[in-house]
This record gives sequence, structure tokens and C-alpha cells, in this order.
Amino acid sequence: MNLRFLTAPQDMDHSGSQVDAGRVLEWIDRAGYACAVAWSSSYCVTAYVGNVHYDGSIGPGDVVEVDARIIHTGKSSIHVLVSVHARSLEEAEYTRAMHCILVFVTVDEQGKPHAVRPWQPKTRDDEARQQLALQRIPVRMRLKDAMLAEHYSGQGTAPGSTLRFVAGKETANWSGNAHGGTVMRWIDEAAGTCAVLLSPEGARARYSGGIHFHHPIRIGHLVEVHARAILVAGQDIHISVLVRSAPPSHPEKLSLTTRCMMIFTTDERHPAPLAINQRTAEDKRLAAHAREIIRMRSELTKISDHLIRAGGSGSPTAFPTF
Repeated sequence: MNLRFLTAPQDMDHSGSQVDAGRVLEWIDRAGYACAVAWSSSYCVTAYVGNVHYDGSIGPGDVVEVDARIIHTGKSSIHVLVSVHARSLEEAEYTRAMHCILVFVTVDEQGKPHAVRPWQPKTRDDEARQQLALQRIPVRMRLKDAMLAEHYSGQGTAPGSTLRFVAGKETANWSGNAHGGTVMRWIDEAAGTCAVLLSPEGARARYSGGIHFHHPIRIGHLVEVHARAILVAGQDIHISVLVRSAPPSHPEKLSLTTRCMMIFTTDERHPAPLAINQRTAEDKRLAAHAREIIRMRSELTKISDHLIRAGGSGSPTAFPTF
């Protein structure tokens, strides 16, 4: 699945010089979803988004190309490799801006998973991509367990930010839930607000990882997105984000819907982020948790440029959208 379009003013971040990371997250979910649905001929839900690397900035008026291709299928899951490339109108060559792997689950009208048509690799590149997907499954499960096991209370002293609102109908998908890409944009907004508290002169999103979708968010439900800085290492700010929702009739019954880890970074032109004073046991425990997540991510094999851009049988016929 291949989408092409121009960036618009509303896609830009507060500086106006590059596209907001949350907007890119929406694009990858849209392309990945279209690819998964085209393969399965069934409704799908976003279950996981992993290792979103922001490799370069996308500027105002740039031409954006979002490519999505299937790289593995399980019993009901579809693993999709998505990459984003961009170029200015004056340039001929695209530059990679982002890549990641998304996992979708095929569901029936009752929201229950059902079997998906198996995908088989046809080329060596297809086989290499499938191996990358298979290698990531056990690491992803360990990351999920580690993140679910961590407890957040009021004992921490690190900066944080909380957004609260009602999920509006403009965020709805066909099942009456908030789009996965919209939820990821909310995550980026909360994490970006948190990053400003430690880097007032500017920090940009560098990485999103371990985005696990546990439950959907119904339209009209209350939403709480809480971002908390848990580690500052060099120029990087590691931020844990939890998304909860509750029916308006019982706002006290917030339940976890999505969990994510984001990294914001400053460049050499700006001062390093403020340090987190680890004054409590929770501050120290969460910093150790962030370092353990970093260690787990280091086990993942990097996806080469060749496998990201090379053709293969994993994606349907490409079509341009302007």
C-alpha cells in the first residue's frame, strides 16, 4: 500500500518547521490499516506499534510517501512494515523519515479475533522481513510484560503532564471507537507537553516504542492521557505514557487502554534537558525500568534500508493519492 500527498499547514508542529510526530503516527496507522484490511477483507484493530524511529524531519509543503507492506501473518494477526519518506518539491530523491512495524488483529462484528488468510513470502527479501517479524515477537512479549508489571503512584517526583477530554465523534472509526492513529497523536501531545517541562527551549520526538493497545476507546467516553518523565540520559528524555478511559456515567472507573514509551531529544543547539532528581524509591525504580526497556530494545535487529525500500510481494498494488 503506497500513499503520496503533500504536507499541509495543520500538519506542522508549534515551530512550523517540521511535521508534528503525532501526525506522522496517524499516517502510519492509516496506511498500515488499509494494507491489513485489503489483505484480510475484514475489519481489523491496531494491537501494537513498535520501534517508531523518526529518522529525519518532514518540512512544510514536502511530498510524503507512506509505504505499507505485509511481512508476516499469524492465526489472526497481520504484521505490517510501514516506512515514511519525504522530499521537497525541488528535490528528486526521497529521504527516509520514519519506519516501524504494526500488528493488526482481524475481528468479527462482535470484536472477536478470527482466522486470517496466511501470507507467504515469495522472495528472499520477503523471507528476511518475515524473519525480522518473527524475531520481534518474543522480545515484544517481554517488553509488554515488563511495562504492565510497572506500577505508577503518587510517590514519584519527576515532571509529568495529564490531558483529559471526551473522545469526540471526529475521532471515530467504523466500529464507533477512537482510531488507533488518533490515540497515538494524543500520546505524542501528552509526552511533548511533559518534555517541555524538562527542555523549555525545545525537544523533538525521536522514538516511540511499545505502543500496546489493550482495549478500545469508545466515542463519548472520558479519556485521560498521563505522561511522566522517568529518565534523562544525555540529550534524551524517556517518557512513559498511560492512556485510560471511562464511561461518562462512571468517571471514577478509569481502565487502561494504551501504554507507550516515548523518547524526546534535544540537539546540540539547545541545552541538555534538566536532570530528574531521584528523591523517592519510585523515581529510582522507574529510572531502572527505563534502562531495562533500553536493554531489551537493543536485542532487536535493525531493519536495513534495503529491506525497507526494496520491492516485494508483501504489499498490494501501489496507488498514488494526492
